[in-house]
Amino acid sequence: MNVLVACEFSGIVRDAFKDVGHNAISCDLLPSERDGLHLCRDVRKVLFGEEYGKFRFDLMIAHPPCTYLANSGVRWLYNKDKTPNAERWHEMVEATKFFNDLLNANIPKICVENPIQHKHASKLINKKYDQIIQPWQFGHGETKATCLWLKNLPKLQPTKIVDGRTDRVHKLPPSETRWKERSRTYTGIAQAMAEQWG
Repeated sequence: MNVLVACEFSGIVRDAFKDVGHNAISCDLLPSERDGLHLCRDVRKVLFGEEYGKFRFDLMIAHPPCTYLANSGVRWLYNKDKTPNAERWHEMVEATKFFNDLLNANIPKICVENPIQHKHASKLINKKYDQIIQPWQFGHGETKATCLWLKNLPKLQPTKIVDGRTDRVHKLPPSETRWKERSRTYTGIAQAMAEQWG
């Protein structure tokens, strides 16, 4: 099976599919942190632009940026005086367009993952999420609610429920790389995707 992992710089999901025998390639604006097949560009060039038709994919796992969509950032849509922050609203609308582009791509099977979204983003997304998963369902004793929007895929089944409910990712201290640490897929979730959807 040919698998595209969109908006992934870590290579974690790509490598999980490769490890079970699939042709997997990741695509992100950033270079990959691991050796492997990786396209360093806007994934829309592959899905809709000048590279459309160059690749044929059976499955796409997409991780679009959540900065303007996640419930945790809804407060930034308003200024301190409670007036709308026009720039943030514009970025939120653009982020929902990108999300919908991924969700509606011409690929038979699709999973788009994101944190729980705020109500304004949810109104602009064409589909309600199909499932919420947690790392502790896949061998990691942590909490990080992740929503999955699924097209022609079954819900992901837990593989190893473990004790521990720490919110380590939420409590990471501010830093220049905090967003990178928060965006990496847990290896147990990546393995479950590869084994169950591959």
